Amino acid sequence: MMRPVLSLARRLGAAVLAGAAALAAAVPPVQAAAALDTLQLAPGFRIELWSDRVPDARAIALGARGTVFVGSRQAGKVYAVEPAEDGRRGGRVYVVASGLEQPVGVAFHDGDLYVSAIDRIVVLRDVERDLAKPPKPELVSDAFPKDKHHGWKFIAFGPDGKLYVPIGAPCNICDRGDDYAKIVRMNADGSGREDVALGVRNSVGLAWHPATGRLWFTDNGRDMLGDDGPGDEINRVDRRGAHYGYPYCHQGDLPDPEFGAGKACKDFVAPVRVLGAHVAALGLRFYTGTQFPAAYRNALIVAEHGSWNRSKKSGYRVMAARLDGDHIVGYEPLVDGFQKNEQAQGRPVDVQVMPDGSLLVSDDLAGALYRISYGG
Repeated sequence: MMRPVLSLARRLGAAVLAGAAALAAAVPPVQAAAALDTLQLAPGFRIELWSDRVPDARAIALGARGTVFVGSRQAGKVYAVEPAEDGRRGGRVYVVASGLEQPVGVAFHDGDLYVSAIDRIVVLRDVERDLAKPPKPELVSDAFPKDKHHGWKFIAFGPDGKLYVPIGAPCNICDRGDDYAKIVRMNADGSGREDVALGVRNSVGLAWHPATGRLWFTDNGRDMLGDDGPGDEINRVDRRGAHYGYPYCHQGDLPDPEFGAGKACKDFVAPVRVLGAHVAALGLRFYTGTQFPAAYRNALIVAEHGSWNRSKKSGYRVMAARLDGDHIVGYEPLVDGFQKNEQAQGRPVDVQVMPDGSLLVSDDLAGALYRISYGG
């Protein structure tokens, strides 16, 4: 049974952040409580405001010194949040990059911060040395399409040391050839690019299983086929270069009415799990901490951003997928209720396991980060 707890910060106004200047410390959770609505959490869990000074917060990356880096989409900025000494809330917030086109993706690697824009990847060298005076972005690669439709990118470094980058389809449904609808990887300097997964409409979340090292990813299903289909997907890469169906087949068993003729769904890789239609599953991470109960160890935590074109809203929650080997045997809410009476109160985008085993969740609607903890 889910239990109600205090939740979600009120939506921020249109705050403008200047250059790399430090902002005031985040509002302490005790003061934020009065501005929170009701969420439902799994028993024993609590949620509190970690920072409300990250407008349009999207993907999260964790630095070597505990800095929380956050990308944005419409804001065009990349934030760095210093944690307070106890780590239970965020402290000062810096803008370490601005003027970028939808810099959603952030990935920390060997002291450097990699950032995605629509048609390029840039890097900020030794970024934690002085957050108030960040380095200028250096180009890593500009060999990406300029299309803005699904052009924003979640990026991450895999256990092989390579940078993984999804390239979304530039449409709801279309067949634009080999340059789109896939996940690629490259060396940290942009060289050696190769395809990892094909037929992927729009993945905004990548994670590697801590035991097997296999890549898992979310994929958003197409729109305009009704309220209840096709479902979003969680997929796993067992063979590099395999095809996952788009635009010919959706959710493993649903031929597309326009592009599915002459294609058989059995010829494509079926999802590990078909999720609800239009839930907009985005960021995901394996839970590798020890603070949560043992049942959550190596569970896959998934942020469902929520539907935009469904007659009754779906998603708007954070889910926990429990695994048995390579199979998902349970998919249950960790936090639910980011929409109430068909009105969005928040939209989860990404999740990040913290050094103390707590979990951060980004919310681009409220411009906030929340901390989920267990016990205490």
